[in-house]
This record gives sequence, structure tokens and C-alpha cells, in this order.
Amino acid sequence: MLDDLPPDLGRLTALRVWHAMWLRRIDDKIAALALQEAERERLRQVRPPEPDWFVELGIGEGRPPIEVHAGGCYAAGTRRRTVSRDEARRLIASGMRACSHCQPDTALGVIDLSAGPALTAAAR
Repeated sequence: MLDDLPPDLGRLTALRVWHAMWLRRIDDKIAALALQEAERERLRQVRPPEPDWFVELGIGEGRPPIEVHAGGCYAAGTRRRTVSRDEARRLIASGMRACSHCQPDTALGVIDLSAGPALTAAAR
């Protein structure tokens, strides 16, 4: 049997105290991280669901809408307002820019009719 511990009571007691101190520090860190994780999970559960459609808002007076996005779009800025499906379709149909990343115009079935004659001519 390997016995590499000190032979006297004084040094063994010092080792015992030192290891107890480290175990207490490790246990405290585990408890703090568990508390942080529980708080993150609680916040995740109370967060409202991502909207299906929203508009990105501009800067300045009145913050006018500048672009339509589908919910969960990673390319949208933080200034946004939730809109209904019908309002998103209406905004795109009235000429508001649709995000080129999440492509809400395609998801909403809005067709760009201005490109229609050019496509027809090119197909001939």
C-alpha cells in the first residue's frame, strides 16, 4: 500500500484543514453557478414568445418602420415593433423593404409584380 502522507499528526491536521478549505470553496462555487443557471432558466421560461412578424424601426423622430422581418431573424436590429401577418403583408405590398435574410415576402406569399414583365421578356 502506498503511504505518502506525512507521519506526524501536526502535518496531517494541516493537510486536512487545507483540503477542507478547498472543498468549501469548490462547494460555494458550485452553489453560485447552480443559482445562476436556475435564474437563467426562470428568465427563459417567463420570456414572451418570439413574434411571427415584426418591423425594424428607424432612428429619429417617430422612428418610422424601415424593414419587415420574420420572427427569429438574426439580422434585425433591436428597435422593433410586432405586427400581425396581415399588416406585414400590407407593408411589403406597399413597398416597404423585406429583409433579404429571413425573406418574409416569400413566407407571406407576397409577389414582386414589378419584376414580372422583365422576367417574361427574358424568358422569350
